[in-house]
Amino acid sequence: YVEKLATPDVTVADILGDIDPIKAAKGGLQLSDELTIHYGLLPRANRGMFAINELPDLAAKIQVGLFNILQEGDVQIKGYPVRLPLDVVLVFTANPEDYTARGKIITPLKDRIGSEIRTHYPMTLEMGMTITEQEAWLDRDSSGQANIPFFIQEVIEQIAFQARQDQRIDKHSGVSQRLPITCMEDAVSNAERRAILTGEEKIIPRISDIYAAIPAITGKLELEYEGEQRGAETVAKDLIRVSVGEIFTKYLGHVDFQPVVHWFDSGGTLKISDLLDGPASIRELKRVNGLLDRLQYLGIKGKVDPGMVASAAELMLEGLYALKKISRNEEHGYQKAEKPTWREDDVDDWRKSRKRMN
Repeated sequence: YVEKLATPDVTVADILGDIDPIKAAKGGLQLSDELTIHYGLLPRANRGMFAINELPDLAAKIQVGLFNILQEGDVQIKGYPVRLPLDVVLVFTANPEDYTARGKIITPLKDRIGSEIRTHYPMTLEMGMTITEQEAWLDRDSSGQANIPFFIQEVIEQIAFQARQDQRIDKHSGVSQRLPITCMEDAVSNAERRAILTGEEKIIPRISDIYAAIPAITGKLELEYEGEQRGAETVAKDLIRVSVGEIFTKYLGHVDFQPVVHWFDSGGTLKISDLLDGPASIRELKRVNGLLDRLQYLGIKGKVDPGMVASAAELMLEGLYALKKISRNEEHGYQKAEKPTWREDDVDDWRKSRKRMN
């Protein structure tokens, strides 16, 4: 298997081959001798697969040079009367948007390509999670063992699904699967950092670790005008909040959280640092009336790692915040819900009317 990234500086010699004057000089050969040929990547891929990535970036004259191998199955190098019958499978990759944006696949070459296979984003959350788990760097060299809760995996994957539907994000550029992959890696890295600082044995990501992975999200989003006005970081935070709300509703939508909400309405506040270890976090979470009693609805029962308890509790708190049952700010953490201002109501009404128009 041979692979080549198409860049503007790629030459015919790189792909097919050329005369090698140094070889001729060392061997005492005439330039007309076939032994002076330096074979490119394509002839060297005989009886294998040769892939060219980002085909539109390949110069037109090099695309023309591929005609013969696709049509006749052989290649001619630099005008030599030598035909090399090749047994090779050619594979090309390209983004359809790049056909006109950066380059072009010339029509005769496209006509010679046997099949054009259009890929798509994962259709289901489960499919996306499988890809993310396969591609993300999760096997760390630290002494801790990574243990990622299922709801954290789903929240991270849901961020990509929400981004693909968000009106503030350019649909033509899209949101690739790299977003949840890098978001997962950054979230695990932040959890690993906490485990190293606190001496925890297991690396268990929390919702706060996903917020720490915002730089992995903002770089993957091409914003429309409205998104540019709000800012990439604000859009990313909105995506996380909505995604948490979706997963919270999926697993805990039927659960009565009124005692928890009442505790905050009575003046209770809770602020948990992402650097607190599991036991310290649980001591803070126990202050909230009835919160830990609802862990059973996430399948957390009996003797469970404190880090898992803290992660599940953060999901519940952030879910209540996403559904506007409670509020949260940087200074005081979680507290009672704030009454929406006329401006917030106006924005919500505007979004609903725009959604109906679309």
